[in-house]
Amino acid sequence: MSLDSSMDKVLERRREVEDRLSDSANMSNRDLAQFSRELSDLRPVCEQIELVRRIEAELADALVMVDEAGDDPDMLEMAQAEADLLKEQLPDAQTALQLLLLPKDKDDSRNAILEVRAGTGGDEAALFASNLFSMYQRFAAKHGWKFEVMEVSETGIGGYKEATATISGQDVFARLKFESGVHRVQRVPETEAGGRIHTSAATVAVLPEAEEVDIQIDESDLRIDVFRASGPGGQSVNTTDSAVRITHLPTGIVVSQQDEKSQHKNRAKAMKILRARIYDAERARVEAERAAERKGQVGSGDRSERIRTYNFPQGRVTDHRINFTLYKLDRVITGEALDEVVDALVSEDQARRLAKGV
Repeated sequence: MSLDSSMDKVLERRREVEDRLSDSANMSNRDLAQFSRELSDLRPVCEQIELVRRIEAELADALVMVDEAGDDPDMLEMAQAEADLLKEQLPDAQTALQLLLLPKDKDDSRNAILEVRAGTGGDEAALFASNLFSMYQRFAAKHGWKFEVMEVSETGIGGYKEATATISGQDVFARLKFESGVHRVQRVPETEAGGRIHTSAATVAVLPEAEEVDIQIDESDLRIDVFRASGPGGQSVNTTDSAVRITHLPTGIVVSQQDEKSQHKNRAKAMKILRARIYDAERARVEAERAAERKGQVGSGDRSERIRTYNFPQGRVTDHRINFTLYKLDRVITGEALDEVVDALVSEDQARRLAKGV
């Protein structure tokens, strides 16, 4: 489909949505919300279309003026200068429009569930997992997102065996979805007297938060166990069987939750994580079927491979999927400069999709 026909199609869809909303009195609340959201999504695209068409019209007028300038050098110079400026502006405006016209990931606007787990490297891996969890917490605060810690399993020396949080806000999953994978760290551990550089790893999973309407879970498919919560080292943290372990029998997915003193609250949190994991598994299955050739590229979500290295001695962060290196490790690990890495990943994904016409 040509860019021009795509523009016509979008403008026509806006007219259709506006017509439907003009009769909102006869519309259900659900339809009203859906069409209102669609109109909001269409607005920036339509504004860009109008900009492109305005530049095209002004360029056509300027070229006519160039032809009609005749022997008037002042008129010719003015018309040519205007035409040259518009010719320069048009490609950028068209590229911006093409990016807006790219099919959006339907999950981009969702909240996310973040899971960070220590990998190979013992205590140092657990400390790195804690660093990553804190990095995302600060990154969320920078964007004005709500970061709610769901569960943390500590090692006792400040490290995390695993930690889970929900992140809520605007376009959370869109900004964090490329973070899923194995993150590697190279540094001298605080506990290493010899000053040798160690390599450790942690895994990050970013799951789009699923609503109950997305994933219907049959109670008969669940095995729910309750037990007494325990803290680091095995000591009991309360005297009631408030901890909950839920097993989804068809998929084998197991979720445990013990941070709350209330069994009811722990179950609710566990079900939220379970829904997200089931939804993510289905999303990954569909994605694999739809684009097997994308394996290993940005957005594949393949968590089996190393995606990024944090090299402390050299002060650099390297994302191996796009060969992007940033010498701002101290500011990345505090969440301050993580946007620069995320922006590079998003831009690479957009460029690939533009090139493939996806």
